[in-house]
Amino acid sequence: MKTFKVAFAVLASAMLGAMLLAPVRAQGLIGTFTHRTTVTINEPMEIPGQVLPPGTYVFRILDVVGSRNVMQVTNQEETKVFATIIAIPDYRLKYAEKPVIQYKEEAAGKPGAVRAWFFGQDNGGLEFVYPKERAVQLAEATHEYVPAETAEAPPENLKSVPLVAITPEGKEEPVAQAFEQTEVAQALPKTASPMPLIVLLGGAFFAVGFGLRCLAKQNS
Repeated sequence: MKTFKVAFAVLASAMLGAMLLAPVRAQGLIGTFTHRTTVTINEPMEIPGQVLPPGTYVFRILDVVGSRNVMQVTNQEETKVFATIIAIPDYRLKYAEKPVIQYKEEAAGKPGAVRAWFFGQDNGGLEFVYPKERAVQLAEATHEYVPAETAEAPPENLKSVPLVAITPEGKEEPVAQAFEQTEVAQALPKTASPMPLIVLLGGAFFAVGFGLRCLAKQNS
């Protein structure tokens, strides 16, 4: 009887550990509102709504609403806000070597447009949401999905303005559906895979089975 109790205690502990482990892996970007990155550029760089001249800037998260992040781009001292924009979670299979990733060049001589901001030594990052008209141009030129605002919104409405994904053909798709088909779908197993949970539960059941088998041998 004592062995049974020990076996079930092991199983219960393993299941509890697995349940605690899974949310940690699935959350991914929890706590990223503390992220900020200082970026120095030597050439003009496009962000949603404007082009930044050469200089040093701070990218920081202002607020998180569901899967939507409200970001700000400020000067190095963080005393002047150049832009308040929306960004959505993005993932990579490998850690980002650079904190800011640009779209493929559209044409020679044009400022590079920022696609995403990836956090240092992290798979997670944020993809910038562009005004719809500009998103259509970027999607067509780069042959990539580009998240877009369905309407121009002032900073106070960024938390609620509807978002879509613009396809390379200029069509609109739901954001989640579009990015499940691209890099996000490939990266999710790295950040929210159920595999650790399966392995842990499998090991727990094996341990219980082994204990019960030993008990059967002792009683035979």
